[in-house]
Order: sequence, then C-alpha cells, then structure tokens
Amino acid sequence: MNPFFMRITSRFLIASMLAFGLPLQSAHAGLVATERVAMSAQSQPDRERIRAFLDREDVRREMLRQGVDGDAAKARVDALTDEEVQKVAGRLDKMPAGGDVVGVLLLIFLVLLVTDILGFTKVFPFTRTIK
Repeated sequence: MNPFFMRITSRFLIASMLAFGLPLQSAHAGLVATERVAMSAQSQPDRERIRAFLDREDVRREMLRQGVDGDAAKARVDALTDEEVQKVAGRLDKMPAGGDVVGVLLLIFLVLLVTDILGFTKVFPFTRTIK
C-alpha cells in the first residue's frame, strides 16, 4: 500500500475515534409540579425576611464574633432549598421581639456547616466534604 494513503487514513481514523469518544450534551425536559412552583413562590418573601434579619447590626456583630462572614451567609440563604427557608423563617417567627439572636445564628451556623460537610458550599475553611 501507499504510505501516504495509510498515513492519511490513520489520521482520519484517529480523529474520528476521538470525536466519537467525546460525551454528547443532552437536555432533559420534565414536568414541574404545581406544588413545587407554588412553594418556590411562597418562599421568596421568607428569603427576604431572612436577608433582612441578617442585615441587622446586632446579628452581623454576633456572626462576626462566631466567625461567620455576613456576605457568605446571605449568599448561602440564596442557595437554601425551599424547605430550609421555611424552617429558618419559622424559627424567626417563633422568636420573641428583640429575641433569641443566638439561637437563630446557631441554626444558620448549623445549616451552613451541614452544607459545607455535604459539599454544597465552602463557607468554613475547617470543614472537609464527605464526597
């Protein structure tokens, strides 16, 4: 056989094998339940209440005292699931006026710690993910 032809053919085969080995991007479509959309819409005011709570000066001082960056906590509030938002907002509702800042900060700290350990966030430098 002709060496030139073999060289061209082998290069073509190598390129085609590499192209077939690449993963293809695909999209998956699915139905979204009405309850899920409604829950997401209902959780938005709760997220705003939590953000407003985190903006309070006494809360910011307490978070800094415990080593939690306020901006990182607010970013984590944006990443919370709707169920977690409802849990934290429910805890805010049960607090007395002027109330238990330390308890809510402890809850937020625990949520951030668990999400760090699970590998969803990286807020605390002292945690290792379990992944």
